[in-house]
Amino acid sequence: MEPLAAKIRPQHLDEFIGQPHLVGKGKPLRVATENGHMFSCIFWGPPGVGKTTLAKIYANGLSAILYELSAVSAKKSDITKIVTAEEEKQKVVFLDEIHRFNKAQQDYLLPFVESGEIVLIGATTENPSFEVISALLSRCRVFVLCEHTDEDMKKIVDRTGFLLENDAKEWVVQMAKGDARQAITLLEQTQELYGSITITTLKDALQSTHLRYDKKGEEHYNTISAFIKSMRASQPDAAVYYLARMLEAGEDPKFIARRMVVFASEDIGLAQPTALVVANDVFRAVETIGLPECAINLSHGVAYLSQCKKDRSSYNALRSAQTDVKKYGNLQIPLKLRNPQTKLMEDIGYGKGYTQYTKESYLPEKLQKKRYFDG
Repeated sequence: MEPLAAKIRPQHLDEFIGQPHLVGKGKPLRVATENGHMFSCIFWGPPGVGKTTLAKIYANGLSAILYELSAVSAKKSDITKIVTAEEEKQKVVFLDEIHRFNKAQQDYLLPFVESGEIVLIGATTENPSFEVISALLSRCRVFVLCEHTDEDMKKIVDRTGFLLENDAKEWVVQMAKGDARQAITLLEQTQELYGSITITTLKDALQSTHLRYDKKGEEHYNTISAFIKSMRASQPDAAVYYLARMLEAGEDPKFIARRMVVFASEDIGLAQPTALVVANDVFRAVETIGLPECAINLSHGVAYLSQCKKDRSSYNALRSAQTDVKKYGNLQIPLKLRNPQTKLMEDIGYGKGYTQYTKESYLPEKLQKKRYFDG
């Protein structure tokens, strides 16, 4: 059965709600769609703001055939099938979650985008500057989509055709936080389960669905916090549980791997310097392999980092030094440590008295007795 979100999806820009900076009169996507301007692009924005819908409308404006892929499951072979398919129309490939394509997969896409064999429309919730290779990014226009406003969301709720009291409508709008798909799905499920939509039935329906994991919401921060604190406490069982929870909820594995790299220096540090090497290797494996297999690399790294001895001295030293820099500003560097680039600098004492190995403090005079590292 077709979901309601698909049934009421706008077919034309005049039906589209939101993103006036892109689809308003004279704005770039409207001009491109109405005039058939052909180019590859990336839609960057939070979930449920119309990325897929705009891709469909744009492809229709080009009188093109649209192929829809998800980078979570798509392979190189899927791209090959599209490229080799005999079609008279222009081929448009909509690649959802393009940030999930690893470097090798993106490299494979590049020549087809370059040659115009396909028009690529990538959709991502992540900053494409970090997630899309520069060669591919340079051949795509990037359009930034914003969360739907409350007024937009009310119009979208009205479009579902369900009868709601104002208080229930307000509750849905606030709960969805600009995500149209989430609002529509919740309304549809509530109607199916209870036959009427009130604040009470909405809350009951929400509790009966899968655990909500909003990448910008409280659950996101709570889970990554629990993950880090479990590794810090040397509890690999708890850490791998929170890892699994994030992965099952759709968290970007590269986000998790980045946090592990930071953890290796912040919490393990000098106690086991090779932890940083392992964490970096895990990150590279995640970047190269991608899901689902890279989950194994992450678990390997989590088990190792959790069981390492911990030492925060380098982290604490940095924070203490930063505090002094902010407090005292640019204190004068001792003359003996300065580089005598000219004869004049040498004459006034730059570099004078410098010795490579000494117990004499090289800190500025005001901080001579300061110790950032104990011992």
